[in-house]
Amino acid sequence: MAKTRQQKQDIITRLTSGFKAAKSAVLADYRGLTVAQADELRRKASEAHVDYMVAKKTLISKAAKEAGFDLNARVLPGMLGVAFGLEDEVAPAKILGDVSKKTSLKLVGGIFEGAVASQEKMVALSKLPSKKELLAHVVATIYAPVSAFVRAVNAIKEAKTV
Repeated sequence: MAKTRQQKQDIITRLTSGFKAAKSAVLADYRGLTVAQADELRRKASEAHVDYMVAKKTLISKAAKEAGFDLNARVLPGMLGVAFGLEDEVAPAKILGDVSKKTSLKLVGGIFEGAVASQEKMVALSKLPSKKELLAHVVATIYAPVSAFVRAVNAIKEAKTV
């Protein structure tokens, strides 16, 4: 059944607010996903504070234009879903990229750092470690010299007590 004008306007409003509020948005072709796979995608997105929404290409294009982005979703392949990263810029690409490894989902483009990004850029972002993983690496790098110093002092102390 076709959507009413009001329903379409509600979808555009939701998409527009998503494009404006998000740090990044990733578009993916979801053709071929089973219901179970789509549910798993939505669960993972929700856990990572990523808003995932499926809409027609024309509605996505109109919403992006209203939000100030020159995105023509009509030229992108497949049926589109949009993942909005509300807290972490890389999270939508990471989640959709992880799901695409096991399913037929394909990243087709997006918006990153206030500009329309290509499929290649979104795929590259999906392969980056998450923000938490990067922060853990930084902390480990900073903590490594201190840890080594403590181990050295302990080794000297142990050598003197023997």
